[in-house]
Amino acid sequence: MKVSIITVCYNSEKTIEDTIKSVASQDYNDIEYIIIDGGSTDSTPDIVKKYSNHVDVYLSEKDDGLYDAMNKGIRLASGDVIGILNSDDFFVSRSSVSDLMSGFCQLDVDAVYSDLVYVQAENTDKVTRLYSSKIFKRSLIRFGLMLPHPTFYAKRSVYDKCGLYKLNYRVAADFEFITRCVTKGIKFNRVPKITVKMREGGISSSGLMWRIHQNSEIVRACRENGIYTNLIMVALKLPYKVFTLLTRKLVRV
Repeated sequence: MKVSIITVCYNSEKTIEDTIKSVASQDYNDIEYIIIDGGSTDSTPDIVKKYSNHVDVYLSEKDDGLYDAMNKGIRLASGDVIGILNSDDFFVSRSSVSDLMSGFCQLDVDAVYSDLVYVQAENTDKVTRLYSSKIFKRSLIRFGLMLPHPTFYAKRSVYDKCGLYKLNYRVAADFEFITRCVTKGIKFNRVPKITVKMREGGISSSGLMWRIHQNSEIVRACRENGIYTNLIMVALKLPYKVFTLLTRKLVRV
């Protein structure tokens, strides 16, 4: 199957080269690579041009935020499977895409996912936290526990059935989309490997006010999809995150 990988970026000159190189190095032989740039004013366009032989589609224009850019990429994608690897993220190894695509070998699988590690922004060999995908279960969504979105690869039919990312969510449209997929009966399969590294310091590791807003959006996403929760229940995911910090030294990538 052909896989389309989408990278969304804006003024990402410090990180996007690692992202592009990690895609270019993959041993999977049927990849379409799409970069959606929100109109960068730094050297991001020059870096993308440097690797133009590895980039199938490059679109640079103003957008209405991260999820609008993701939707643009999905509409442009021609692959049988679509995944998103943003400009703070990169693959762990040359076989990461092959590992993820192997998850579709089981009959009737619609989407796959795997584990992810957070790494220091300036030292990407230093793991700060394991984001284990073992916790992804319908019964735990109400507590704000979700699969690692950068490892989520779905067949095009998933987007045909479930739609795109909702633009009335500022920070948790990915949570809402995957919750929507679950409630619409999409069949998931976990690949028990670490496939992606994510740098700390991006939107998903921002401060307290961002976290409060994210939790509010998680509650709304659950309720819109028929899953009862509240802010107290969502806050209960904190002990799990503390546990992942304490066990980071056990992770080998």
